[in-house]
Amino acid sequence: MADSTSLDDRLVDRLTERLRTSSRVASSDFKMTTGDIGILKSTLLPSFGLYSGLSLATFIAAETTTRVELKDWLWPSGQVINAWWSAVGRPMHETGISFSDAWASVSWTQKLLLGGVTLWGARLFARIASRSLARGKDDPRYDAVKKEPGFWKSALFKIFLPEAFVLSLISLPITMPFSMGETTLPLSLNSLGTVRALGVGLFSAGFALEVLADTQLELHRRERDDLCRHGIWSVVRHPNYLGDTLVHLSFAVLNLADSFNPIMFLGPVANYAFLRFIGGDKQTEESQEVRYQVNDPHKYQQLKQWRQEKNSFWPSVRDLINPWALAVVGCGLIGVVVEEMLRTTFTA
Repeated sequence: MADSTSLDDRLVDRLTERLRTSSRVASSDFKMTTGDIGILKSTLLPSFGLYSGLSLATFIAAETTTRVELKDWLWPSGQVINAWWSAVGRPMHETGISFSDAWASVSWTQKLLLGGVTLWGARLFARIASRSLARGKDDPRYDAVKKEPGFWKSALFKIFLPEAFVLSLISLPITMPFSMGETTLPLSLNSLGTVRALGVGLFSAGFALEVLADTQLELHRRERDDLCRHGIWSVVRHPNYLGDTLVHLSFAVLNLADSFNPIMFLGPVANYAFLRFIGGDKQTEESQEVRYQVNDPHKYQQLKQWRQEKNSFWPSVRDLINPWALAVVGCGLIGVVVEEMLRTTFTA
């Protein structure tokens, strides 16, 4: 009985510490308050500090090996590290509790969040790292920028640290929940369950979309040397980036069922903006157009035709009934059923 009481006391102390270091907006409205600034200080700045340190180390390794693509290794792995540090590592460090005690104070929805981030990040990291090692040289997307005069002298401040800041914004849905109290939304239990199911469904669909896109692209490249335009790639030109967008949106939606602040929706918005207008499909197609026009006229013509036939990111109305699009929706529904079974088993 004494041991149980001691454990309960430690959990209460740990939760009290989380509440003490956070501020929340009132449930009646979502206008910006001084509390929001406090939340940003407790999440955004620590995230930027973590990512800046990791980016500096990555920059040193990238300059040494002349491989800019090493920053892409940090993109998924850094988010996984940050999520686990926020949820478990930071409470252990600040309050002295054990891993099991810290894990016990994480809610089921937050465990889903951590599991989703870990599954997504580990798979993407393995994908990026394996392709990089097999290629044996830098990603062709970065060949042009490396030819710019004085590239390495300015790369840390023009590329690596700015991406660290973007990552800090993207990570809001996976860091803020662990410095906040209970949900700010006055929802019924049934509504909370529906919201959680929506988050799980979005994650499952997005994750399936990424896996299918990467797998089919890899198989296509082993057999042919033209553009991959079949399978899931017949829905949009960049299904992997669409999948990534759905995954990050799911992290914010999941928080609607637990610790929520509207500021965390800056995460999926920042991720979407980065994929559409900075990196992602914009950078990929700009690189493809330059390389194909010079080295592969056949692919260049395919790319021009593909742009006329398919949207870059979001499916057109006619592509919503594409069998592959429906298969992705099915994967989302399967994810909801599996989560329900797991929750019934482990929380009963």
